[in-house]
Amino acid sequence: MTVEQNVLQPGGAAKHQQTFLNQLREITGINDIQVLQQALKDSNGNLELAVAFLTAKNAKVPQLEEATYYQTALPGNDRYISVGSQADTNVIDLTGDDKDDLQRAIALSLEESNRAFRETGITDEEQAISRVLEASIAENKASLKRTHPEVWSDSPNPYDRKRQDNCPVGLKNVGNTCWFSAVIQSLFNLLEFRRLVLNFNPPANAQDLPRNQKEHRNLPFMRELRYLFALLVGSKRKYVDPSRAVEILKDAFKSNDSQQQDVSEFTHKLLDWLEDAFQIKAEEERDGEKPKNPMVELFYGRFLAVGVLEGKKFENTEMFGQYPLQVNGFKDLHECLEAAMIEGEIESLHSENSAKSGQEHWFTELPPVLTFELSRFEFNQALGRPEKIHNKLEFPPILYLDRYMHKNREITRIKRDEIKRLKEYLTVLQQRLERYLSYGSGPKRFPLVDVLQYALEFASSKPVCTSPVDDLGASAPASGTLPPQLPPSTIEQQGPSSSDVPSTSPVQRSVIHKPFTQSRIPPDLPMHPAPRHITEEELSVLEGCLHRWRTEVENDTRDLQESISRIHRTIELMYSDKTMVQVPYRLHAVLVHEGQANAGHYWAYIYDHHQNRWMKYNDISVTKSTWEELERDSFGGYRNASAYCLMYINDKEQYLIQEEFNKETGQMLVGMDTLPSDLRDYVKEDNKRFEKELEEWDAELAQKAQQEKLLSQIPRAPAPSPAPVQAGELEYLEQPSRTDISKHLKEDSVQAINKALAEQEDRGPEAIMDTAIKLEYTRLLKLAQEDPPPECDYRLRHAIVYFIQNQAPKKIIERTLLEQFGDHNLSFDERCCNIMKVAQAKLEMIKPDEVNMEEYERWHQDYRHFRETTIFLMVGLEFFQKKSYMEALLYLIYAYQNNKELLSKGPYRGHDEELISHYRRECLLKLNEHAAALFESGDDQEVNNGLIIMNELIVPCLPLLLVDEMEEKDIVAVEDMRNRWCSYLGQEMEPSLQEKLTDFLPKLLDCSTEIKGFNDPPKLPSYSTHELCERYARIMLSLSRTPADGR
Repeated sequence: MTVEQNVLQPGGAAKHQQTFLNQLREITGINDIQVLQQALKDSNGNLELAVAFLTAKNAKVPQLEEATYYQTALPGNDRYISVGSQADTNVIDLTGDDKDDLQRAIALSLEESNRAFRETGITDEEQAISRVLEASIAENKASLKRTHPEVWSDSPNPYDRKRQDNCPVGLKNVGNTCWFSAVIQSLFNLLEFRRLVLNFNPPANAQDLPRNQKEHRNLPFMRELRYLFALLVGSKRKYVDPSRAVEILKDAFKSNDSQQQDVSEFTHKLLDWLEDAFQIKAEEERDGEKPKNPMVELFYGRFLAVGVLEGKKFENTEMFGQYPLQVNGFKDLHECLEAAMIEGEIESLHSENSAKSGQEHWFTELPPVLTFELSRFEFNQALGRPEKIHNKLEFPPILYLDRYMHKNREITRIKRDEIKRLKEYLTVLQQRLERYLSYGSGPKRFPLVDVLQYALEFASSKPVCTSPVDDLGASAPASGTLPPQLPPSTIEQQGPSSSDVPSTSPVQRSVIHKPFTQSRIPPDLPMHPAPRHITEEELSVLEGCLHRWRTEVENDTRDLQESISRIHRTIELMYSDKTMVQVPYRLHAVLVHEGQANAGHYWAYIYDHHQNRWMKYNDISVTKSTWEELERDSFGGYRNASAYCLMYINDKEQYLIQEEFNKETGQMLVGMDTLPSDLRDYVKEDNKRFEKELEEWDAELAQKAQQEKLLSQIPRAPAPSPAPVQAGELEYLEQPSRTDISKHLKEDSVQAINKALAEQEDRGPEAIMDTAIKLEYTRLLKLAQEDPPPECDYRLRHAIVYFIQNQAPKKIIERTLLEQFGDHNLSFDERCCNIMKVAQAKLEMIKPDEVNMEEYERWHQDYRHFRETTIFLMVGLEFFQKKSYMEALLYLIYAYQNNKELLSKGPYRGHDEELISHYRRECLLKLNEHAAALFESGDDQEVNNGLIIMNELIVPCLPLLLVDEMEEKDIVAVEDMRNRWCSYLGQEMEPSLQEKLTDFLPKLLDCSTEIKGFNDPPKLPSYSTHELCERYARIMLSLSRTPADGR
């Protein structure tokens, strides 16, 4: 599946050489194709050893003549790329004095590698992939033994894992396998590919075939892939476990290393294995004709290489699968393709006499599924490690490939020449425009039209006849009063001395000008400089010239800008004529990577061709998406996410995405009806197991409910009186009721009653109660209308203040006031008791249709929620100030989540979101620094403690920071935390540390915004209203950062 195939080695080992060459070029930064080919040859196809060879300090790089590169490109040769001499890699020379330790190690490794290949028939590349698969399975098994935070485990409630309607099924990440999920989902959603896999039947004589390595790998894998696809079609689970398919891949090889797998490498090998499996079946079914392999028909195309070497032309046809494209230096996909299709100097293609050499690629046959690999790695020579390219690269939803087709090469060459001419002309115009927009010969330059305008304004200013400093003489000291030995500036700096200057000699004092006081410009002076002398005739001529010149410059600038825009438009539309839009390819899937070169997380955007919408497949999470979200995550240049692989499909080949229909009834087949009978039975069995799990869960819940009901019917002894709370201890309540809060209002009610009695001493209890309620409401209304400082939140003092600010219905407020004055806490004396009885009587008289009690309860529930949020915030900030960041984090997380829910109902329902977000973010950053410091210590216990902090506190919180794309500071903080840990990738460390880092990083780099679960919220201490207001005020006053409180 490569663009350029070679004859370096016979058989399958040479099949993907060009892909390896591209990867070597990205990693090492070396562009000499002969050098790369020689390194790949000497390392027997082992990429890791080839990189070590190329980057070794004293490694000798073979130098080849240019002619060698094209020696097989001449007519009569089958391939147009050579790698130079065919050195015997089996002969190892360790006797030379010029070989350092690294070269000796490489030589020994090569010898061992060749021996392993001869003994097992497994290439080093296949072993490298198996190491990742084995690491994935090991991680999955180890997770059963280790104590992971709840966020990484399946929910015990099977209903949380139940598929909703016909929502697509996700794939569980079984340990560093997000790459597997992204590729498999992209292929599964190609309906033609899905049909090929589901309807694959193993060869009838499979048992009689030689059990070689390929069959040990391919046929069992195809069986598990069929089962996996069947579950993705008909499972009742929200997501399924691909461990068995991954296990088959792992078992095909044996190794011990661990690393994150690359999507491109895995896709190469996956399609290779599928191709081999279908080839076995195709050869069995052939009837005298050459067998057709459906994988080859679906994913492989051909191109013609047209080249010139020293005036001699050559042509060669090659097969390709995934087409690699360089990203660095290009702005869009067409620019990448243009660069990939033309190599070297191509002018000689039109001239027989030129000695220049070059080559072009022209597609002769495009595959129905066209996949582009975007090369986003380059080797940083200074740091000695690969780095990811985060540059922005745009790609269209519809890609027209007519300009790259061999049948259109003559017209394409004409258009390319025209574009080249237009771009040269465009460069000249842009340079001319720049001279108008950046005028001047000094370091500071300005638009010429502005310069002329400024000159016109200066000339038109009112002339003055004095120097700009003359009018300041009256306020400046006389020159004779200054001591001759000191300059005026020194006098000003020194100031007068009481011992040297008598107080009666103000003349000798230097004037010290203070800003905005003595140094104000006199009102009679012009605000801008102006000419001293200019006649009317001079001014008239000058104004006329400047006006004319300014108009000319404006016209020239406008003409240049319009010409540049026209040329841009002409270039954009160069290939838009009808003859060049006949080969449309629609974007089917985008595989995205977020992270750095050595670690990261993969997910996929896949187009639903029937619902006409984009879907995001992120392991177990499958959500609706948009082209705008895809652009942000895939184009690059935003955070560390960018597309790695683009999968386009021929828009005219509808069979690729067409549903199946029943041949007899003509009805469309959906779901389980699309499965062969054996797979249908397999899925039904799995669904039965899941349904049984649901039933067992329901039975368990019903049993618990029955037990609770029986316990509630058993008479209980009176509860003993609670022991007094010791000083310094906190009394915890699950949730304070309105009665608990009303106890704190007794004093306010009594004060209102006393004022009402003072005003209307002779009136009855009802009139006094009405007056007391009016007085209390007036007081609370005044509090609600004030704009207090952040430390004084009057909403905490009374629910009515909260209700007024949030425009609660009048009936809700009236009933709340009646309940306040009808509370039993007022029965301590006769007068208050009478008023309490009147209020209770009025409450009983309220009819059900007058006050909606459900709405009433909702308002009071919201107020209790507000007080709880306040306590979460307050306690979290107190812990933060004590530098107890672990304790503070949990409180601040729940403060933020609860507050966000409150603010969704109204702007005055909660606290300042920015304040809570700031301290939540600071907690995470400080904990991240602490965990990183523990990791850097290298001590096993401290390293484990640091990773526990990351796994149990920080990683589960990251989705909370990423879920709100508008909160840029949170996104930056997440990137800072990730970059801190990714910086360790290029450092030397103990193998055990490297293993732990490799195990941990994919979790940190998982950019899923699905909030998967947290521990239960901490229990809240119970505070009286007075205590709550006092502690809240104290903590808010102590903060160095106190923005407005959101009201």
